[in-house]
Amino acid sequence: MRKTERFKVESSNSLWQIYKTVRFWKVVKNFIIIQLARYTPFLSMKNWLYRTFLKMEVGKQTSFALMVMPDIMFPEKISVGRNSIIGYNTTILAHEYLIKEYRIGDVKIGDEVMIGANSTILPGVTIGDHAIISAGTLVHKDVPSGAFVGGNPMQLIYTEEEMEKRNQDEW
Repeated sequence: MRKTERFKVESSNSLWQIYKTVRFWKVVKNFIIIQLARYTPFLSMKNWLYRTFLKMEVGKQTSFALMVMPDIMFPEKISVGRNSIIGYNTTILAHEYLIKEYRIGDVKIGDEVMIGANSTILPGVTIGDHAIISAGTLVHKDVPSGAFVGGNPMQLIYTEEEMEKRNQDEW
């Protein structure tokens, strides 16, 4: 189950009321920083931009591939552990605006996590240490440590124990 905080809205849909939720200039600043980071080939510069200007927690030697899109409105709610890889064009959301409500939730990505290209991570999700997310996955619920998951909707492919056995068999 995703852990999000829910906020009801009156009259128009919640996205129409966005600037009651988050300051306009914060969104502008975040957009500029994220666009710079999306295109820079320098991994240490991306991490510095994310830590310094977006207040994201980013572990040492974590790699954000080209075109990764962290949440533009609440990037400070994203944390990524050390030595993880976030694949090309992955989107990490900490918010979702719906018709009658909006939701905000922390995204926690553990240490040594591999997230495949073109994945989408929804708000309120925790991804455990050493997990592997296959390319194109919609991460709509928590991922246990060491698990291998994939698909849309996301499904468990291998548990941590099955992955360990599989890796031993390969060596």
